[in-house]
Amino acid sequence: MKAMASAPAKTILFGEHSVVYGEPAIAGAVNKRAVVKIRPSKSDKSILKSYDLNFEAELDTENKKYVLKKGKPGIIRYILEALSKVHNHSPIEILLSSNIPIGSGLGSSAAVTVATLAALYRYHNIRFNKKSLAHDAHMVEEAVQGIASPLDTLVSTYGGLVYLSRNKKVEHFKVNFNAPFVVGYTNKHGNTGKMVKDVRLLKNRNPKVINNVISSMGQLTNYAKQAILKRDFDKIGELMNINQGFLDVLGVNTFELSRMVYRARECGAIGSKITGAGGGGSIIALCPNNIDQVAEGISKEDNVLKIRFTRKGVSSRVRD
Repeated sequence: MKAMASAPAKTILFGEHSVVYGEPAIAGAVNKRAVVKIRPSKSDKSILKSYDLNFEAELDTENKKYVLKKGKPGIIRYILEALSKVHNHSPIEILLSSNIPIGSGLGSSAAVTVATLAALYRYHNIRFNKKSLAHDAHMVEEAVQGIASPLDTLVSTYGGLVYLSRNKKVEHFKVNFNAPFVVGYTNKHGNTGKMVKDVRLLKNRNPKVINNVISSMGQLTNYAKQAILKRDFDKIGELMNINQGFLDVLGVNTFELSRMVYRARECGAIGSKITGAGGGGSIIALCPNNIDQVAEGISKEDNVLKIRFTRKGVSSRVRD
């Protein structure tokens, strides 16, 4: 028997970092995906391979250990954690393919985690729904990172553009918001766990300042929600630019990210900001009228993806 599942990447429009402290956030699934295929191993070893990411590892699923045969370990920790929660430790072969740049801020770890869990549930014939899958995937991310927002795994599971309220209620935007965006990303990968920890330490050292910043980010996200419902692109762009200032205050900006943010604006983006944890990774730029010019401008020194939001979340199936 073979099981397969795929899950989309995500981009955060508003609320990264502040969502960790209970503030609202807005994020959406985008048209890049991770695909996980599972089948019985041809040997007595469990093997993980990815031709796209150029790595191969031999897995000890029972003890959450691995022997790296090729490539860098990165994403393997998430897969091992998922296996420890669901798998019965019988030898399997896992094939991972993905067109989501690792460490780019597009939620590659969440997409891989959601797809891995869904494929495992199918492989072991375990019943699940999207609510339980999103919860379990968040638990995996939290176990690996120490602290994690539920937003990435939630969006990767459900798809679409969503608003996560302060009381963790999920609202799906019904408005057609298929505006063109450009994502620019550096070769310097962000480390989500490290950046979340750094912001927490900054907050602990300067609570009166940083608590106000985080609260203001929450208010800004609520203004953005109304702007999206009205399809007011100019206001959305303006709020993205303000949000970038808050993220700079939190210390997650870098020279490379800042260069892309301002290059996008110079080339005609009406709003641009870091998306994801920062410290490397990605920026997102709203480009209703000049996506090609913005993409060309960023691509002179960095990497570029043109993206659209997608309503398609996780999908899975089994084959004999």
